[in-house]
Amino acid sequence: MTTQAAQVMKTPHRFSFLQIAVALQTLTIFLQAISAGLLLTSSYGETMHSAGARVMYGASMLYVLAAILAWKPGGGSPRPIWYASGFLVLASVQVVLGIAHVPSVHLPLGVLMFGLSLVALVRRP
Repeated sequence: MTTQAAQVMKTPHRFSFLQIAVALQTLTIFLQAISAGLLLTSSYGETMHSAGARVMYGASMLYVLAAILAWKPGGGSPRPIWYASGFLVLASVQVVLGIAHVPSVHLPLGVLMFGLSLVALVRRP
């Protein structure tokens, strides 16, 4: 048992494309929370939040692509595709709510998305 633990500690951990995509999505959602604060306190906050929304949406699309690539050629479970597709739907709703200026739903949905993205990030594939 001790040799197995030592062997596991010696092997370098490689991150999959799927893990990197989820980490990028989580980071972009977190940065959106920061830019939302700047939106309230500075003149350039709206520009940053708008640009960040595009980047976050792109990261959600990348997550879908990574989930498909992990499933099809890699022979993995199709479950991450459902999670990634759900995030893309939430991101779409979030963008629409932001454009429509509905902060009473936009803000809590952003917090929910960040929490769900963190769960997806720490979950083992």
